[in-house]
Amino acid sequence: MPRMNKVWSWAFGAGALLALCAPSAFAADCKVGISIKQLDAPYFAELMEAAKKEAKAKGCEVLTADAQGKVMKQISDIEDMLSRNIDLLVMDPAGPDGLVQVTREAASDGVKTVVVDSSINKAAKYVTVVQSNNKKNGELVGRWIVNKMGDKPLRIALISGAKGNPVGRVRRESVLSGIAQAQKEKYGKKNYTIVGHGWGNWTQQGGLNAMEDILTANKNVNLLVSENDSMALGARRAIKAQGLTDQITIAAAADGQKQALQLIKEGKYGVTGLNAPDLIAKKGVDIGLKAIHGQLPKNFPKTSYTPPVAITKSNVDKYYNPNSAF
Repeated sequence: MPRMNKVWSWAFGAGALLALCAPSAFAADCKVGISIKQLDAPYFAELMEAAKKEAKAKGCEVLTADAQGKVMKQISDIEDMLSRNIDLLVMDPAGPDGLVQVTREAASDGVKTVVVDSSINKAAKYVTVVQSNNKKNGELVGRWIVNKMGDKPLRIALISGAKGNPVGRVRRESVLSGIAQAQKEKYGKKNYTIVGHGWGNWTQQGGLNAMEDILTANKNVNLLVSENDSMALGARRAIKAQGLTDQITIAAAADGQKQALQLIKEGKYGVTGLNAPDLIAKKGVDIGLKAIHGQLPKNFPKTSYTPPVAITKSNVDKYYNPNSAF
């Protein structure tokens, strides 16, 4: 059905009016495109699956695409979705700037865009960005580190995801800010040094490689700060291989991956921030479906957060799910 006819049918058809008032308001005539920047890490795979599950539960047809970390592929994928008359685009951008124009193309077609997980340039046309509160999560993680490690000088191995990624930048800056604030409050001065910084591309293998490089040059590391659990789990393998598990505390700014939570329960991994992909995906799809039916407040916020939490041994049982896919 051509898009204009579909819009008029929804706007004025009596059946559509009844559908909008019913609990399953989204079940009739909705098509959702889900474009995830990459699926080679468990977090992103779960983000995709959770978004698909939520959209299908609301009765929508679903189209999906894996951008494989490539902005141009993601643009092509989304343009294909637009040609197939989607109503809602749920997108985890492969880059903050490269997807701006395609969101404008979507808007000109009457398609609403909701960004999940990552951020996007504010020049883009989108309803909201749904993500964990990376700033507050990071600060909570940083404070936990100081409470755990006391006034000893922190010699940090820092592992980041991808160069230029705005979410990664906020995560690492917020953890370091939380450390500095807590140290100043408790001991009157900032007392940490980044002795090595590597890039792990969000994956376990990337984290392993980055940590191996850092430890080759810096054996005096006593704290690992990673921007996600996958890279920290990979880095932990390098730490174990060097016999440094008792020396190095492991902290991740975000995720709450099942494997990391199990290690937290066992006392083998310090802390991670709550960044549940299922919560983000569900919230993103729900907001998007309300948007395409005009059910959002006029001044709906451009950023929507899930609750900030530092997951540690003291509260891990609340968040650990052995049956989770992530």
